[in-house]
Amino acid sequence: MLAGAATISAAQALRALGYDRLALVAALTAAHRIAPAWEVVAASAVYGTLLLQAALAAAGCGDAHRAGELTCRAAEVARIATHDPHRTGFGPVAVELAEVVAAVELGEARAAVVRHEQVVRRDGWRLLPAEYRAAYLVDAARAYLRAGDPGGAGRVLVGADGVAPAEVRCRPVARTVLAEVASA
Repeated sequence: MLAGAATISAAQALRALGYDRLALVAALTAAHRIAPAWEVVAASAVYGTLLLQAALAAAGCGDAHRAGELTCRAAEVARIATHDPHRTGFGPVAVELAEVVAAVELGEARAAVVRHEQVVRRDGWRLLPAEYRAAYLVDAARAYLRAGDPGGAGRVLVGADGVAPAEVRCRPVARTVLAEVASA
């Protein structure tokens, strides 16, 4: 279980560095090791989060089918996952956020913006850790930019900065998005 939880961070780092294929393999390998026990309360959140990391990596590889398949499996897990001892932030809202980010990666920016605006209205959104929400908002800002709405991207970045300033000011991807907003 601890190795699976550590693999979540490793997969996130690999994706951030552009190693989506490697992140996919790492997340799926760890998920397969946990799979036999995922219905155990303590394992479900880690298993579901690994599936989401694999889905995002698949989207980064341009594999829409696999990304969709993995988010569907994660949604099934989220329906019964009620305990998150490793503080992964996993649950139904996390699955919806991953679907938005996957849509951005797959070039479906307008659909991602529409889904984003629905997801952030849900009650579960506010229950997520601040850093998780701010990092997600940076990805949502990318969706607005790709949809041709730099003003919307700017508003989302300001919102992210209000939630967790370090996520916007220190993450390289956030600085890249901010530079794109400023030049638009």
